[in-house]
Amino acid sequence: MIAVNIEKKLKAYNGLQVLRIKKDFLPGGITRITGPSGAGKTTFLKMIAGLITPDSGIIKTNSITWFDAAQKINLSPQQRRVGFVFQDYALFPNMTVKQHLEYATDDAEWINRLLHIGGLDTFADHRPGHLSGGQQQRLAIMRALAIKPKLLLMDEPFSALDLKMKSALIADLQVLFTKLGATTLIVSHNPQELDGVSGDELEIF
Repeated sequence: MIAVNIEKKLKAYNGLQVLRIKKDFLPGGITRITGPSGAGKTTFLKMIAGLITPDSGIIKTNSITWFDAAQKINLSPQQRRVGFVFQDYALFPNMTVKQHLEYATDDAEWINRLLHIGGLDTFADHRPGHLSGGQQQRLAIMRALAIKPKLLLMDEPFSALDLKMKSALIADLQVLFTKLGATTLIVSHNPQELDGVSGDELEIF
């Protein structure tokens, strides 16, 4: 289980606001994270991943403390081994599709499976600049899954996909999430796209 009880001051158009999140996320569950633009959804994911430091609070996964402001504990992103799908993809321009996955794992069978699920088999030797926005987004998802994470954080992961591709990919991803036993947090501006996905919901104001 991942237990989060944190606070972070955020700059907003009307001054400072405080993002407060207290929630437990069950192992293997999927949580949809919704809320208005600027509420702190992306910041929340980055705090769990260790990319942004909360002002106060605790983040624990099972019996391991990832962050504790009072005890001055703050594990690095590498130590947390979280799969993260960034909203802007954060791909490496000089790496091919396959090299992105090989950077995360040397499991050739797993790499081939991810290429197939992402519909990227025939683009394995292409660099991101030669891919469409939807293909780049699918690559970002597959790269996050390459490390077989127990916690997967996804920031607007389906925004560039058409309805048919989105539906097929979500169905395949649910199978992978179950196989990995991954706890998955998905930020989405369109909660309806996940209507077929059973899980919890967290609204950030």
